[in-house]
Amino acid sequence: MQAVVPAAGEGTRLRPRTADRPKGLVEVAGRPLLSHVFGTLVDLGVSEIVVVVGYRGEAIREHYGDRFADTSLTYVRQDERLGLAHALLQADPHVEDDFVCLNGDNVCRANLGAVLDRHREADADATSLVDDVSRERATEGGVFEFDGEEVVGLVEKPAEPPSTRVPRGFYVFSERIFDACRLVTPADTGEYELSDAVDLLLSAGRTVKTVPLEGWVRNVNTPADIEWVAQRLEDGSSQ
Repeated sequence: MQAVVPAAGEGTRLRPRTADRPKGLVEVAGRPLLSHVFGTLVDLGVSEIVVVVGYRGEAIREHYGDRFADTSLTYVRQDERLGLAHALLQADPHVEDDFVCLNGDNVCRANLGAVLDRHREADADATSLVDDVSRERATEGGVFEFDGEEVVGLVEKPAEPPSTRVPRGFYVFSERIFDACRLVTPADTGEYELSDAVDLLLSAGRTVKTVPLEGWVRNVNTPADIEWVAQRLEDGSSQ
């Protein structure tokens, strides 16, 4: 199975660290951020990683070349950072069959294999790792809507969240996600939201599943996030 890693962002909240390097090469616990991401995917058994680069993307190419460990790397460019749905579309020509997607700034020690297993068992078009958060946190990004235990919607930044279960940066997708991404209209920010693409799959009657997070995931956006991850890794914590 292939993997797609969106890694085009500038990392403005990590300045001055990102003044002369892309966010993916900022060191976290003694290794570039992307090395943590790639290592997680290699452990999951992916055959190829398609890396979506943008800001100072050539530095990522130069650092890693065409392989990480024994896994091949393919690079595509997202010249304009127009959201995750737009980023995925840049990878479309290089992806065959179902694939995993892990955000390029997420360090995790989590049950990603269970997400992959659930996706295959359910013959789903999208399966997401999810976390249960506070209602306040649920207003800040995508939030799943359920009818019982069945996923019926995914809404972005709702004023009144339909649940408190949110995606945590790791999905398994069928190729139908690319068709959905092409149908997404830009949000007020001008970005094409991946949550809107997943919601379009649901509107078309496609199957979307979720798997509760076991372990931890940290989106590395600030120096405090770097310190948090470094401490967790030093402690060997899975919680």
